[in-house]
Amino acid sequence: MITLSIDLMGGDLSPQVRLEACTQFLSRHPQAHLLLVGLKDSCGSWSHARAAFLECSEVVHMDDAVEVAMRRKKDSSMRVCIEQVKSGAAQVAVSAGNTGALMAIARYVLKTIDGIDRPAIAGQMPNVFGGATTMLDLGANVDCTPAHLLQFAVMGSALVSVLQNKDHPTVGLLNIGEEAIKGSEMIKRTAELLRAASEAGDLNFYGNVEGNDIFKGTTDIVVCDGFVGNVALKASEGLAWMVSTLLKEGFARNIFTKMAAVLSYPVLAGFKKRVDHRRHNGAALLGLQGLVFKSHGSADALAFETALNRAYDAVQNHLLEKVQSQISKARTLLEAQVQAQSMH
Repeated sequence: MITLSIDLMGGDLSPQVRLEACTQFLSRHPQAHLLLVGLKDSCGSWSHARAAFLECSEVVHMDDAVEVAMRRKKDSSMRVCIEQVKSGAAQVAVSAGNTGALMAIARYVLKTIDGIDRPAIAGQMPNVFGGATTMLDLGANVDCTPAHLLQFAVMGSALVSVLQNKDHPTVGLLNIGEEAIKGSEMIKRTAELLRAASEAGDLNFYGNVEGNDIFKGTTDIVVCDGFVGNVALKASEGLAWMVSTLLKEGFARNIFTKMAAVLSYPVLAGFKKRVDHRRHNGAALLGLQGLVFKSHGSADALAFETALNRAYDAVQNHLLEKVQSQISKARTLLEAQVQAQSMH
């Protein structure tokens, strides 16, 4: 039995949306058990034989500052949810709540793996092969050093090797060009570290990649700082929204656009499904001594169920142990870079 701890209150939509997702998830996973954390009566009349409810007294809102979530709301649904992983009552926590608060609380409660300075958010971006490119960081760390990006690359490799069953996933470093001479000094130093790690057998470094390579699926993993990663994520979601809007409107401005809509509808419908961010919802917070998954705040039932599926697969495939193993193998290199960083 795999137990997931669910933050019912996190996100932009009502708990009923997440309960709908839980119903579908439990019907497809007979070995799953859920711990649902929320305010009193947040479940309403909903119940399930493989689900239990844990009451909390506070909620971390989407616009709450991290300090408020950490210091003033110690009985929030988000914190109680993560504490279930710390206590061993659950193997993974899932929340659609405030990203900054989730990362801060998870780091405080669960602590980081030895050898990791900063946890990272690793999510999936759709690519032309019908699959997804794993990208990190997607917003947890705005200012990163080469050592941090090296840690992200090692953790991302562990994630892909577990969830996509790839022994040596390729890693690309996001840059403004493929050539080694391009990019900032920080990016150039990061490339040197990744090449050294690749030569040592700690990861499979492809080289520099550009923004379009994310969607071309040039590499299995793309590494960048959280500022760039979050911009790329929002751009991807914006593209999916634009296609969805065009399909709904049917280009209905005049007879010519209506005709174009009829002819292009099958192609656009297929494209919409491929880039639908709901099919790729559920980002892992890597580098913690416990599993936590972040769902998009506006996730509907389909998207939240996708996040639950991803969290369940992570436990089933021993993601945490794999990440710890990969970090342990690369620890000598990682520690050397942390020491070099401190000297600067």
